[in-house]
Amino acid sequence: MTEFYDEEKAGRLHPDEKDVNVDVGSAQGSTELVDEKPEQSGGILGTLCGWEATLDRKLGIESQAIRRKLPEEKVPQKWHNQAVMALLWSGGIMNLSCMSTGFLGPTWGLTLGQSITITIFGTLLGASVAGWCATLGPGTGLRSMSITRYSFGWYPTKLIAVLNIISQAGWSAVSSALGCVIIALGSSIINFCGLKAILYYEKYAWLVFFIVFMIMYGMAAPHAVNIPGTELHGSNLAGNVLSLLAVVYGSSCSWATIAADYYVHYPINTSKVKVFTLCTLGISIPTCIGMVLGCCVGSAMTVNKDWSDTYTDDGLGYLIQKMLFPQGFAKFILVLLVLSAVGMNALNLYSCALSIQQFARPLAKVPRTFWVLIVFGVVTAIAVAGRDHLLEYLENFLSLLGYWGTSYFVIVFIEHYWFRKGDFANYDLDGWNTPSKLPIGLAALGAFLIGVIGWCLGMVETWFTGPLAKHIGEGGGDIANELTFAFTLLAFIPLRHLEYRYFKK
Repeated sequence: MTEFYDEEKAGRLHPDEKDVNVDVGSAQGSTELVDEKPEQSGGILGTLCGWEATLDRKLGIESQAIRRKLPEEKVPQKWHNQAVMALLWSGGIMNLSCMSTGFLGPTWGLTLGQSITITIFGTLLGASVAGWCATLGPGTGLRSMSITRYSFGWYPTKLIAVLNIISQAGWSAVSSALGCVIIALGSSIINFCGLKAILYYEKYAWLVFFIVFMIMYGMAAPHAVNIPGTELHGSNLAGNVLSLLAVVYGSSCSWATIAADYYVHYPINTSKVKVFTLCTLGISIPTCIGMVLGCCVGSAMTVNKDWSDTYTDDGLGYLIQKMLFPQGFAKFILVLLVLSAVGMNALNLYSCALSIQQFARPLAKVPRTFWVLIVFGVVTAIAVAGRDHLLEYLENFLSLLGYWGTSYFVIVFIEHYWFRKGDFANYDLDGWNTPSKLPIGLAALGAFLIGVIGWCLGMVETWFTGPLAKHIGEGGGDIANELTFAFTLLAFIPLRHLEYRYFKK
């Protein structure tokens, strides 16, 4: 491996500290932070910042969210609340979107056993990508987009921030389609109060939705049909397996670009294995719970014409009412399921606001709470105005954006282990907001764009099938993530060497 950084000059981050158990799930839902007064400005902006600072002092709404959390600001807490590392995802992932994704396997002609196997494997694979990205949070004390600057540089990171903003706001609009204003408003209120409120909500919300899904399993799973074989063979079978794997993997991998946002408050020497394991399981278990139920219901719809017609003609909500009984109870369960989108939107909108602040310095001066309100308005407008037609196109567009998570992971992973030797001492963490102390980013940008070629060659979307993907079966087989991984990896390593040779950083 090439040694780019002088360890003595870089300085190590408290190498003599031992692993510390952290409590982010106390009654306040997060670790305590040393109070820091925000930088004051004049005019309307100064007034807004003053209001936010006052609310922060009284309610702890996190007025300085994007700044680096220094090691001395992180307070070790008891071990029994470490579960929040996992539970924060569970409250947002067990939802209707996750369940409906599970319909795809049986719909594409795969057996129940095949669908469940692919779902579990793809989910674990995608969640492990997000789990690794989460390990960068405690060590750096930085949010995801700030960490991105150490591989993409100052200006190319703006592209990643834009993609992140579109992804998080877009998926929030899609998940808000059923509850519109209620879901968007509920998640925005939680976001307004900051990370403490999000962690506190997610810590307990998961239990409600877990019980709901167990009830649905009890009533719907007995109708599942496990046909011994499938009519698909050869390349047709391979194509559908690859396409389902791509969808399931992308669903979990999509959290990778925001995962570190929720772990910055942990001490820098928190076990990476602990963070990786709890984050990976926290994403994969609730995802599998929702998708496997969808697989069961999807298999039942292949033989139950009544269920199939209801879903086709009236949608998922009416299907759930038909699956469950009595009818009044079914409507109550449906209301709870609609509200499950609040947890997912809380995560999406929080990271969306952070990405907006990290896009440009002038935007960072605007209070985070203001951006929460702006995003709330945008998401609500899209959900209300486009729930019938626009959301269909938006969902296809966002599925395309899901491929970029693989490129992002490869670049950040290689930068960390190949060029910085997996050591946070080789990061100039004090320079996270100084362009001159960051890489130029041309290597990462070039590798990312080369990875886009992989998307185009291997994707399978409703509106386009890549030239390589179309050769796998009659309907094509999605190999975009595999090609993107290979293209980005092969491009980034030599380009990064060249970048360092000419720019020395």
